[in-house]
Amino acid sequence: MSFVLLSSFLLSILCVPGSQAGCAEVDSMTEAVAGQSFLLGCISCKRREEVPASTSVDWYFKPLEGEDFYQIFHYEHPASTVLHEDFAGRVEWHGTLGTADVQIGALWLHNVTFNDTGTYRCTFHRVLDLPDKDRPEELVVISKEVELTVLGEANRELTAVIAEIMMYVLIVVLQLWLIGVLVYCYKKIWEDREAFEARRALRHPKIPDSKDNCDGVHLE
Repeated sequence: MSFVLLSSFLLSILCVPGSQAGCAEVDSMTEAVAGQSFLLGCISCKRREEVPASTSVDWYFKPLEGEDFYQIFHYEHPASTVLHEDFAGRVEWHGTLGTADVQIGALWLHNVTFNDTGTYRCTFHRVLDLPDKDRPEELVVISKEVELTVLGEANRELTAVIAEIMMYVLIVVLQLWLIGVLVYCYKKIWEDREAFEARRALRHPKIPDSKDNCDGVHLE
């Protein structure tokens, strides 16, 4: 779920008034965990920042085995409305705040259930205020879809699995390297000891005891 938290952080930055120029269209995550919250991401950046606009956002849902979409949420600054009882008390606006020029239409979906699996569609209805007297307004409609799958438990991210595998491989390699160093050092110490004893034996040859000398009396 770390990607979800990261996406939420990025969306929060983009939602700050005055930072619309940094808008970037990031795709939503597509796997939620039952019983937890999930961020339904939806971003539609305005192509001409200098043109003022007012935008409303509608969210629709089609169940996994359903054939038709039905509307579940509507936002038009500053009010939001939940339009289906299945999502009452479970969806929360997490898009652009403080302005009618909405570019981020994200939703928090709380207490996710397996019945939430399906296709979500967000639609931006953007009215551009043009300086052209002959055509003072222009309506732009943009729709995006999110294919959501609800899981019983979170799937481990591939990068986390690879990192853990590499950690264990590194531990094994370091242990083998340490064993090799210990063996090498032991052999080196043993060889140096034998060489030292050999040199010592050459410098100080052992004088054999004389059997002809008994109690200090020399026998002729």
